[in-house]
Amino acid sequence: MIKGIGVDIVDLARFERQVERTPGLVSRLFAESERGLPVHSLAARFAAKEALIKALGDSAGVTWHEMEVVNDPAGNPEFLLHGAARAALTARGITSVHLTMTHDAGVACAFVVAEGLA
Repeated sequence: MIKGIGVDIVDLARFERQVERTPGLVSRLFAESERGLPVHSLAARFAAKEALIKALGDSAGVTWHEMEVVNDPAGNPEFLLHGAARAALTARGITSVHLTMTHDAGVACAFVVAEGLA
């Protein structure tokens, strides 16, 4: 059963300007494993985190570092959730989260589907 869906789009040029203007932004928004990626990949991961928050319904108590985007063994993106982010899923009865991301034509986009039992 679908418990929530979320989508987010990030303007790549605007995101890059924000990263350049705010030196601490990358360390504030991304887990250490995400920080060395190209700006278009960071933008897609930011969109993924925003989409997850929308799928959950709110972000109460969840921090950016608790929503880590990693690749599964086949190279597909997935969330590695920690702390309050993991607890939020459990509290809502969410048993799996599906994530897809893309970047093209100056934007990065992510879509999340949260599933759980009825």
